[in-house]
Amino acid sequence: MDRRELADFLRSRRERSTPAAAGLPAGRRRRTPGLRREEVAQLAFISTEYYARLEQARAPRPSREVLAGLARALRLTDAERDHLHHLAGEPPAPAAGPSRLVRPSILDLITRLPQAAATVISASFEVIAWNDLAAALMEDFAAVPRRERNLVRRAFLGPDLYGVSDADHFARTAAHRLRATAARYPADPELADLIGELLAGSELFRTLWASHDVTDSFVLTKTFHHPLAGPITLNCDVLDIADRDQRLVIYTATPGSPSAEALHLLSALGTQPPPSPAPSPAAPPAPAPPAPALARIGR
Repeated sequence: MDRRELADFLRSRRERSTPAAAGLPAGRRRRTPGLRREEVAQLAFISTEYYARLEQARAPRPSREVLAGLARALRLTDAERDHLHHLAGEPPAPAAGPSRLVRPSILDLITRLPQAAATVISASFEVIAWNDLAAALMEDFAAVPRRERNLVRRAFLGPDLYGVSDADHFARTAAHRLRATAARYPADPELADLIGELLAGSELFRTLWASHDVTDSFVLTKTFHHPLAGPITLNCDVLDIADRDQRLVIYTATPGSPSAEALHLLSALGTQPPPSPAPSPAAPPAPAPPAPALARIGR
């Protein structure tokens, strides 16, 4: 625990805060910038005396509960919260599971790529955001259950991986990367269930999992075999979104290529299913058989 650095950091964050941001009245006689010590203590659910000792570098090590209260009271960012934990000699607890929350700026970015198919993939290989062209290229993700949007599940258990040319390479790389993900989120029950399902349902996954490999490699070009547009060869670029443990995957075609024309076609078609064939003309109805004669019943 670095008491002096912790004290200076807390004081700087308190002076940066404002009563309005904390939901407190400003008052008329406020002689200190930012919040008062007693206000921070009140918001963090700790005593004013203990908080004062923290800022004076005289307090014992705060617990995780106290640190969480301070981070909430001072409205710390994720990076500041982690820094607070490290200064207190209490490393931050790992996140419960892979984040599925995509930053608004990333969502805005992928909608501004009309000539590229773009998806955002979570650390557990779930497609958590996509643009219209990605939906046309692969499938309408909004129309399928969430579990079917998990690419590693599709790679090992089906139904398919959108006819992509490197399905085998993707499966092997995904298994290795998933093991590293499991180490980062050991307490996530959803991730544990996914791994258990893959172990039970795929001999290949069991073999890859038993290797304990965590290597990661990329294929820079993929070919999708689309049911309407045929084979489409695309450049594949993967960008890390480090603060969310996510990846942005962007597929683009070489300008002027047949694949670029195919992407343009898919952009026009969207996610509408192909039209059903027109029914054949109905045959004229067969003439009705003559009604049977009624037997006369004599008296």
